[in-house]
Amino acid sequence: MASVNPFNLSDSEEEAERRPNETVDTGRSPSEGAPGPPPGNPFSPPADAEPPTLLLSSNRTSPSGEGISFSAAATSAMAGGAETRVSVDVVAAQLLRDQYILTALEFHTELLEAGRELPRLRDYFSNPGNFERQSGTPPAKDQVLGPGGPLGGQGPATFRYSSVGYGEEDRAGSISTLDSLDFARYSDDGNRESDERLAVLEFELRKAKETIQALRANLTQAAESEVPSQERKNFKSSPEIQEPIRPLEKRALNFLVNEFLLKNEYKLSSITFSDENDDQDFELWDDVGLNIPKPPDLLQLYRKCGAPLSSPRSTVDASVGVDFGELSGNSITQDPTKNLSQQLEYQISLLNSEKQSLAEQIKKLQRCCARVHMSLYMQLNEAACVAGCDPAYMTVFFSLWLWCHRKLSPAFQQALLSFCRMCSDSRLGAEVSRIADSEESVMLMLGRCLPHIVPNVLLAKREELIPLILCTACLHPEPKERDQLLHILFNLIKRPDDEQRQMILTGCVAFAKHVGPTRVEAELLPQCWEQINHKYPERRLLVAESCGALAPYLPKEIRSSLVLSMLQQMLTEDKADMVREAVVKSLSIIMGYIDDPDKYPQGFELMLLSLGDPSERVVSAVHQVFIPAFAAWTTELGTLHTALIPSLLARIEKLLLQGEHGLDEHKLHVFLSALQSLIPPLFAVVLQNAPFTSRAKLHGDIPAIEVTRFPRPASPLQDVATIIGSREMLSALLLLYDHQLEHEGTTGWDSLLWVVNQLLPLLIEIVGRINVTSTTCVHEFSRFFWRFCRTFGKIFTNTKVKPQFQEILRLSEENVDASAGNGILTKATVPIYATGVLTCYNQEEDRKLLVGFLEDVMTTLSLSHAPLDSLKASFVELGANPVYHELLLTVLWYGVVHTSALVRCTAARMFELLVKGVNETLVAQRVVPALITLSSDPEISVRISTIPAFGTIMETVTQKELLERVKMQLASFLEDPQYQDQHSLHMEIIRTFGRVGPNAEPRFRDDFVLPHLHKLALANNSQATETKRIDIATQLFEAYSALSCCFISEEVMTNHFLPGLRCLRADMEQLSPEHEVILSSMIKECEIKVENRGMADAQGSMSIASSLVGEDAKTKFLSKMGQLTTSGAMLANVFQRKK
Repeated sequence: MASVNPFNLSDSEEEAERRPNETVDTGRSPSEGAPGPPPGNPFSPPADAEPPTLLLSSNRTSPSGEGISFSAAATSAMAGGAETRVSVDVVAAQLLRDQYILTALEFHTELLEAGRELPRLRDYFSNPGNFERQSGTPPAKDQVLGPGGPLGGQGPATFRYSSVGYGEEDRAGSISTLDSLDFARYSDDGNRESDERLAVLEFELRKAKETIQALRANLTQAAESEVPSQERKNFKSSPEIQEPIRPLEKRALNFLVNEFLLKNEYKLSSITFSDENDDQDFELWDDVGLNIPKPPDLLQLYRKCGAPLSSPRSTVDASVGVDFGELSGNSITQDPTKNLSQQLEYQISLLNSEKQSLAEQIKKLQRCCARVHMSLYMQLNEAACVAGCDPAYMTVFFSLWLWCHRKLSPAFQQALLSFCRMCSDSRLGAEVSRIADSEESVMLMLGRCLPHIVPNVLLAKREELIPLILCTACLHPEPKERDQLLHILFNLIKRPDDEQRQMILTGCVAFAKHVGPTRVEAELLPQCWEQINHKYPERRLLVAESCGALAPYLPKEIRSSLVLSMLQQMLTEDKADMVREAVVKSLSIIMGYIDDPDKYPQGFELMLLSLGDPSERVVSAVHQVFIPAFAAWTTELGTLHTALIPSLLARIEKLLLQGEHGLDEHKLHVFLSALQSLIPPLFAVVLQNAPFTSRAKLHGDIPAIEVTRFPRPASPLQDVATIIGSREMLSALLLLYDHQLEHEGTTGWDSLLWVVNQLLPLLIEIVGRINVTSTTCVHEFSRFFWRFCRTFGKIFTNTKVKPQFQEILRLSEENVDASAGNGILTKATVPIYATGVLTCYNQEEDRKLLVGFLEDVMTTLSLSHAPLDSLKASFVELGANPVYHELLLTVLWYGVVHTSALVRCTAARMFELLVKGVNETLVAQRVVPALITLSSDPEISVRISTIPAFGTIMETVTQKELLERVKMQLASFLEDPQYQDQHSLHMEIIRTFGRVGPNAEPRFRDDFVLPHLHKLALANNSQATETKRIDIATQLFEAYSALSCCFISEEVMTNHFLPGLRCLRADMEQLSPEHEVILSSMIKECEIKVENRGMADAQGSMSIASSLVGEDAKTKFLSKMGQLTTSGAMLANVFQRKK
């Protein structure tokens, strides 16, 4: 027998319609009374049973019956042939009859909150007489039920409690409800009358609260309807006019806005907002709306503003066995929205599962259909081939058969489809008619089609095919096809330009990342090897660049063997500069990934080989990329300062030993430039192996590195910050580096001690063995020491480098007369120290030190009669930089005013070296006054020493005033009787005229130089001393040979040049017959020019040298013309004037 739930409270209309026979007859009204319970009624407890215990909790008692404990027999007794429901009135009557007064009171309260007031309970609890205690015995049955039914009478009633008690009478004023009373505090022995009175007062308090809530609700409704009815009519008639906000709405929105501001930390805004709405309490929601439920916060309202409204039938009421006519007032209702939503969600999940299952079945059926269709299609094609029909027609026929189940004869269909022009007997037709149905078939189709597509694409647009070729080569299953596709890739463009090569390289790198090292070795490297000797340099360039780009993705064994050998071969054999440059860069990448120490010798030889390359761009790539990468590897191996740098120094020493009869300056430049490129890695090693390295911290205030702290690197790979890791780390290390050098010393600093104790002494020794007259070598070493000192810093230079040079040079007055002590001053050590070390820093104390050093060297060399080559080399190297012109002039002025004539002579000769690079303003203000001062020196040797400087001024200066002053001074040397017998002065003047004459102003040459040379040649004919005569004659021959290249006018040629040559020939006839033959030829040429002057003015005005140059130009032009193979029209266009 099925059991019935007496608390199934559903009273929905739909359920009533579904279950019309399940309700019991409840047609009687409560006034008619209710019959007593039948025998076995579960609501009548047995006589010997304990009084039922009333279970109360702090939670609200739900209408479903939770919190009410009935006997289990209540359920079984209600079982019958059909499911029945119990009326709420029957439940109430049974509770009152069995004296469950508190339970009845809670039941009455729940009904009121649910909006269904039960008249029986209302009448009972509203009658105070029911709670006046008359006696301690229970009322009679008719007293409780009344004459008209259960609880129908109004007589006095009593009720009892089982293990329940209330507090004393002084607790009657408490506002506690029945739910909050602590029943455990009281015993059964208290004053029952007080307890009963307390319960009544508690009930009356609850009723008062309900009345207050009802009044507040009425006030709220009144507040909401403050808008006049006429205005509401206007808003309804004009929807576009927005209805003004109501006071309640405004207060509610104010509360929500203030709540939003507080939650999101806008506290100041919340305070301001509260001040502007001081008539509202934002801490209490009840201040807003009088019994209005608090809505969600603004964020939830915003998120749900677009959600659809819930259905009006989304709630279901339930009742307990009540007739449908009294459901509205006498039954318990329930809102099972939660249960309903759970049921709907469960149904939705079932539907989704069913949907997925059906979708999978559909896919399976589609695949089955596709296989069936393909099988039919293949059968039709085979049938067509057997029957000799066109398969394309059968394809269309098959399509029509699938979709149009027409009853046409096959012959008619074939004849009908013959009018469709299709072709499937060609390769392309077969590909078109065979549509790929999987990824693999797509790759196969691309592998078949791409070799036919590529040749028909324009060369300028073939790079658009690179992604397609690479994708197919990556995913194609056949190795042979992949090899063909990669071959197409490398031969895609005949001569790829830079952009096209970059695209191909990018694709190769992507291919390598996708397929892994094994396939790169097996598939890409063979393509590079095939192109290594291609006739086009662009293709070989692609190979060289590919080797570097693919290096990170190759197996390390292949990278350090096969690839390295390929690049070495290309570096040695390839004739294109751009290819060798790319090879060097790829070798650099190999050096960045190689990890086989046995390859170090091969890497060193490759470095030397590439440094000796004749192409400047290749050598530049070596310094920018290869050497930094190779140095990084040797740093990891620990051989930078133990093997690499010592090897280069040993080669430089060997070169100097072999170069006693002629130094190979190119090789010296190669080795020294490599050594210079190793300075940044060496300094990085010093910093990284310092005692303070572990104390370097990146946090805190780290000052920025000065822009001029390091020399400008040739590439980012030579930047010390890049080698260290970051500029912040380098800055932190530099602070500790300077502090260590200045305060703590170098104890325990092995890398720096090697630099100070081994590298520097060896370098200074090598410098002392260089030929000082080799300007190139001096310049190279000067630049090396400059970069070395700037990299290692000022403190290192002042405390470690300068003392070692000063110890060797020993500039002291005691060594002036000792020739052995001054030998070092004639070496290249002097210019390299002056220009490479003393010029590293340009502050005032550094400039003073440089000036003092040059003055001491000039004085020491002059007084010891030593060669001035080292001082000249210093002036030449420093004079190339205009920054040092003022400084050099200061040094020379010190020599001009020196007490020793030897020093003044040296100063006069140094002016010759300085004039060419100094601007004319300094020449006029500083140089010429100093020379004029020296030209009047008491010592004739000092005056003679000024002549070369005066000649250089005539050669380089264009100011007429300066030229006139110099001309007057030279004229005084030539015309003053005191200089007539000064052989050395005449020799110096002739030598100077021969040197500066070809470049001097023509007027000065014609009016001053040639006439005075004529006079000197004429005077030399009468020279009695043979040695002096031959010296003058030899010097005159050199001067006339140089001046013969100049344009000489007919008058000067006739009056001065030819007569001077004839005088010189007279001397050479006696002194040097071989020179006489040359002079005779020169005289004959000049005479011919003078005779033909009238016939050809242009040709007659040419000098001997210009005539020879003209003949040579004509010969070259005619030879070029003979090589032309152009047509007559094109040849004529050559001589057209460009418009």
